[in-house]
Amino acid sequence: MSIFAKRRSTNFLVIHCSATRPSQDIDAATIRKWHRANGWVDIGYHYVIKRDGTVERGRPEDVVGAHVAGHNSTSIGICLVGGVTEKDHREPENNFTEAQFEALRKLLTDLRTRYPKAIIQGHRDFPRVAKACPSFDARAWAKDNGF
Repeated sequence: MSIFAKRRSTNFLVIHCSATRPSQDIDAATIRKWHRANGWVDIGYHYVIKRDGTVERGRPEDVVGAHVAGHNSTSIGICLVGGVTEKDHREPENNFTEAQFEALRKLLTDLRTRYPKAIIQGHRDFPRVAKACPSFDARAWAKDNGF
């Protein structure tokens, strides 16, 4: 028996950032530890894209995530490692690598084959989100990349 509830619909593919400095090459295991330390049952994201473009799985894709309040049951969460300046962890910065953006393009292309009507947007694009996450305009990026 799974500890996770199955996601019944997928309306959004949500892009996040880890809000870590570019020098912090963390992975899904690190984020999993952070989220569990906060009392969560597991990592909140379904996918993590490391600085070198490696895509790692987080939660199983078919279950409810924990990454955007009010929309977890209808979305898949994708986290890009990085997103804040080296100098100040509170200052957002689009510092993602080309390898990360290429991996994101490939992952979203794959996900759209299974969820063709899902809207691609950033965490910050949801109502009542007071964060810059993912530190770039994900909607514009998706449009510019043919999604």
